[in-house]
Amino acid sequence: MKSFEELISIVKRLRGENGCAWDKVQTFDSLIPCFLEEAYEVVDGISKRDYQNIKEELGDVLLHIVFFSELANDENKFDIDEVIKNINQKLIRRHPHVFGESDIKDVDGILKQWDKIKKEEKSKKENKNYKSVLDDIPNSLPVMERAYKLMKKAAGVGFEYKNADDSLKKVEEEFFEVKEAYDEFCNDNENNKEHLEEEIGDLIMTTLDFARMNKINPVNSLIKANNKFIRRFNYVEEKANEKNKNLTDMTLEEMDFLWNECKKTEAK
Repeated sequence: MKSFEELISIVKRLRGENGCAWDKVQTFDSLIPCFLEEAYEVVDGISKRDYQNIKEELGDVLLHIVFFSELANDENKFDIDEVIKNINQKLIRRHPHVFGESDIKDVDGILKQWDKIKKEEKSKKENKNYKSVLDDIPNSLPVMERAYKLMKKAAGVGFEYKNADDSLKKVEEEFFEVKEAYDEFCNDNENNKEHLEEEIGDLIMTTLDFARMNKINPVNSLIKANNKFIRRFNYVEEKANEKNKNLTDMTLEEMDFLWNECKKTEAK
């Protein structure tokens, strides 16, 4: 593709002898924060269905992929062509139901097949047997996504509740344990803070697992919850401004009234 080749040429020039001083001093480590920021901006564009923004941010992500590849090429490690060949081969290898002789058709079967192939690839690459099905989940993942993937991996080998109802009961159980830990925390001069912290973590984990069992991605749920919170809080701010009031001078009851007013308008 001509435009892709042009992008590679631009990056090479930016890092070349007469290129940009900033681009020439970048490293793998220095670009990590920028890369993560661009990825999150893609997610933000998707959540808002802002297709113009999605297009722009995907371009920024693609720039980073080419940039990282050029850094590796400078060190004689690999180049962008090898990156593309590698993903092409991986996609074909991990879709034997499309490119091979596997007759698996359902989504659950395809996911288990994918994990099995991935596990075999990893074992061959490291020349050792897996110590755990959880080994290939990166520590660098955002903590909620990592928790979700840990439970998903464990469920792949049968470590999960029989149904979502049992999972919900566990959520309820953990909630009551949080209440008990909170009572201890309040009655013991805050000496049981670590116990409360632990129980809150358990409640979050079981809630994430309940979402997983209902095929709901909790990251998407939280994105929607964030957007809803912003929308309703902005409504409270706007209405307070119309009344020439500062939020800091309003009671919680007054703000809560406006919040519920916004909820009613959304429900119509």
